[in-house]
Amino acid sequence: MTDALRLILEIGKRRRVVAGAMDWPGLDRWGTSEDDAIVKLLSYLPRYAGVVERAGLRSAFARAREVEVVERVPGSSSTDFWGIAHVPSSIEQILLTPSDLKRRLGLLRACWAYFDGVAARVPPDLRPGPRSVGRSRDQIIRHVYINEPEQFSRKVEVRTPPDVVMTADGLATHRERYLGAIRAYNDDGKLARTWPIQFLIRRTAHHVMDHAWEMEDRDPSE
Repeated sequence: MTDALRLILEIGKRRRVVAGAMDWPGLDRWGTSEDDAIVKLLSYLPRYAGVVERAGLRSAFARAREVEVVERVPGSSSTDFWGIAHVPSSIEQILLTPSDLKRRLGLLRACWAYFDGVAARVPPDLRPGPRSVGRSRDQIIRHVYINEPEQFSRKVEVRTPPDVVMTADGLATHRERYLGAIRAYNDDGKLARTWPIQFLIRRTAHHVMDHAWEMEDRDPSE
């Protein structure tokens, strides 16, 4: 860890750039240029503070304000279409040390807790918006909970059926199994299929936070 806010920029082929904070899983934003992506990410620092507080990392996060672009990665057509990182950077190929892995998994736990907290407080009917084709709160929750085993945890051979992950006990068990599998893959130096472990953690956390912030933005009481 350093006191810099280390960013990875994934440059799309035509119209989007994704900025990802490599030390802070879940803090990824896209823009129409490098500068725009960085400005948008910086605008979310106050919102991401709710994650770092849950993880007990408030002081370290407060110090990480000097932007340092550590790598630029050529993106793909999916980068442009989705505004989501799709190409792992070379720096993310590096195995995590035990302390850094523990820290990042603590942040992933905090992202889950943040999402669950938002889901518990927003009303079922959200304001219309450009995201999620107008899905309701419950539809977003279902999407996030089911998408994780369908798209992410299966890369480390954690395959939780949809009906299981939609129960409180099943979701808790799934998350513990997923964290355990990530630890084991990192310890063994194994890829999560084609993704390095750093990138898997980053993408999992991003998906959770992206939809948590969507629900907040569409909350009619705000």
